[in-house]
Amino acid sequence: MKILIDFVVLCILYFFVFLKKWQPKGKDVLFVNTTMYIYLSFVLYFTLMPIVTSLPFMFNHPYTPMNLVPFIDVSLGRGDFIRQVGLNVIMTIPFGFLFPLTKKENTNFFKTIIFCFLLSFIIEVLQPLINGFRSSDITDIITNITGGVIGYLFYIIFKPLTSKILKLIRGK
Repeated sequence: MKILIDFVVLCILYFFVFLKKWQPKGKDVLFVNTTMYIYLSFVLYFTLMPIVTSLPFMFNHPYTPMNLVPFIDVSLGRGDFIRQVGLNVIMTIPFGFLFPLTKKENTNFFKTIIFCFLLSFIIEVLQPLINGFRSSDITDIITNITGGVIGYLFYIIFKPLTSKILKLIRGK
C-alpha cells in the first residue's frame, strides 16, 4: 500500500507537469521522455520506494555511511555478489541508451556517464536515509556506471535505427 502512494504521486506528477511540458514538443519527444520517465519510476521502485510514507521517519534510524571499499563482498565471500553486480549493471543500461535520446543536441559519452553517475550516487546516498534497512556501496556506483556505458554503446550501435523510428513517430 505504501508503494501505491508513491506511484500515485508519480502519476500525478506525470499528468499535471511533464505531459503538459512534453506534448507540445512533438510525439517523438513525448514518446522518448515518457519512456525515460517510466524507466526512472521503476528504478525508484527497486531502489528507494516507499518514499512518501518514509519521509516522516527519515531521521528515526541511524544513517549507515557508504561502503567505500570496491567489491569487498567478493573478497569476503558475502551474499549473492554476482547477482547484485548483474542487476546493477542491467538496471542502468536503459539509462545509457535513453538519456542521449532525451536531448535534442548531441549528448556525448561523457555527459551521459556523468548523469549516470549522478543518478547512481543520489540513489546510494538516499537509500540508507529513506530506509534504515538499506545500505549504500561504492560497488553499486561502479556497476551502475558500467551499465550506463553499455547502454550508451547500444545507443551508438542502434542510433540509425532509433532515428528512423523517431522520424516515423514524429510523422516525417
